[in-house]
Amino acid sequence: MLVASMNPCPCGYYGAKDKNCTCTKSQIDKYIGKISGPLLDRIDIHIEVEAVDYKSLEKENHEEDSETIKKRVNMARKIAYQRYKEYGIYSNSELTPELIEKYCKLEENGKKILKDAFEKLGFSARAYGRILKVARTIADLDEKDNIEIKHITEAIKYRDLDRKYWNN
Repeated sequence: MLVASMNPCPCGYYGAKDKNCTCTKSQIDKYIGKISGPLLDRIDIHIEVEAVDYKSLEKENHEEDSETIKKRVNMARKIAYQRYKEYGIYSNSELTPELIEKYCKLEENGKKILKDAFEKLGFSARAYGRILKVARTIADLDEKDNIEIKHITEAIKYRDLDRKYWNN
């Protein structure tokens, strides 16, 4: 598993709501250019995380606790393991194109949403498989047999950087 992070520009404030970026367009392009599109394409999930202000940290948090999340993840892993045990694979990330076709089927509305996203956002062929695998995982976390519209739209949202920085 690879987990990585980077700033959006050399000064770190490009796109920030409360700070002004001091970088030029060419500085930002050069900085972003250090990560190639093909490399980014091989990362399943990438999102932009905004800075957190102190007041939001002070508020009571009503999010899922770690133990609840761990139980959901373990259940999703068990579902995937059971689904793929005859193939000798353990997770959705290992799906081949043939298995993607078999286990990541979309309803017509889901297909249309994915097609529209590809046309509008310029996703690559590689991103197609990654989005479907992530959608399958989201459906497993939701304990659903089929990938629903909410799962495919969430998976598309996790390709945030494709469209913001590398698809100009």
